[in-house]
Amino acid sequence: MQTNLVSEFANTPEGQEAEAILRACVHCGFCTATCPTYQELNDERDGPRGRIYLMKQFLEGGEVTDKTRHHLDRCLTCRSCETTCPSGVKYGRLLDISRGLMDKELPRAPQDKWTRWVLARVLPDRALFGFLLRLGQVCAPVLPARLRAKVPPRKRARPWPTARHNRVVLALAGCVQPAAAPNTNAAAARVLDRLGITLLEAPQAGCCGAVNYHLSEHQQGLDRMRRNIDAWWPLIESGAEAIVMTASGCGAMVQDYGHLLKDDAAYAAKARTVSELCTDLGAFLLRQDLEALQVQHNPGKVAFHCPCTLQHAMQHSGVVEQVLTRVGITLADTRDGHLCCGSAGTYSLLQPELSQQLLTNKLAALTGGQPDRIATANIGCQMHLETRADIPVQHWIELLDPPPG
Repeated sequence: MQTNLVSEFANTPEGQEAEAILRACVHCGFCTATCPTYQELNDERDGPRGRIYLMKQFLEGGEVTDKTRHHLDRCLTCRSCETTCPSGVKYGRLLDISRGLMDKELPRAPQDKWTRWVLARVLPDRALFGFLLRLGQVCAPVLPARLRAKVPPRKRARPWPTARHNRVVLALAGCVQPAAAPNTNAAAARVLDRLGITLLEAPQAGCCGAVNYHLSEHQQGLDRMRRNIDAWWPLIESGAEAIVMTASGCGAMVQDYGHLLKDDAAYAAKARTVSELCTDLGAFLLRQDLEALQVQHNPGKVAFHCPCTLQHAMQHSGVVEQVLTRVGITLADTRDGHLCCGSAGTYSLLQPELSQQLLTNKLAALTGGQPDRIATANIGCQMHLETRADIPVQHWIELLDPPPG
């Protein structure tokens, strides 16, 4: 693709990166076949190829309106197009760059700006989100049905193991997961304990930065990345062998720390190390001897939902399924595994109508094989799926954790 970026963008690192990504695109359109919004709306502007043209038009100084941004906002950033693209176009990165620049050039309407500001303050703040979630759970009986459906039932964590092993890996508590699904990391710790591995959380590590960064608050997102690096670094220096991610949405962001902080002299080397240590829990377990994890209880037939961040961003499609099969869990047949469930971080809140259409499609695709439960690898997907699922939804690691008693 030929480009001619205006000097305002062409002379900046982000603009030069965007131009290189644009030039990799060959207009083939293979991406439209796997784009959830294009499949749903059948509008070229709501597919990757069309959105690339809209971003190119903006970066070259063409007229950009709220209509342009409307089509960019409707992108899930699921990155399914990246898996399909024969040219290796880094579409997700291009979208982050373009959205950030566009929000500076074309201010959003006050209500839209306010909504995004609130989301960027509430979701990454573990304590504030936890308080509001508890409040919602207490008030759930009197909430409107549509809002009540978004409030997950209260869950409790079982105890962490007390043993300490020579092998140590790190986990990220994150922002939403500790309150919404506190047993996830606890279950991971118990499972790893059976393999002779200690799982540690750095207390000062918080949100991975994805919420702020994807809402075009790039500096705030980078600051959260730096704080996490600072929190992990003493444990890394002490010999932690990996940063094991139990939420693939966070994993997709942490694996990019090295790239996003490459120009930060104080953090570039540390960020690169953190990204190299980052791995998904399923990928980590697949490299271990799983004999000790053979499932003795019967969780029934399980439909596994592979989050977009796991299969398209972290590129671990089929990995968790291998782990589950090796430990003796029966997987249900599913279809359209490459399509997004509609959660996509803040997408379900900012694009509720389209998100619900995608959720309807995903639940039908997951439950056609009559599963007893749905398992996934990302807290956002888990919360979104359980708002309308008729069967239990949980993190897959809990299936490897024997029930108490």
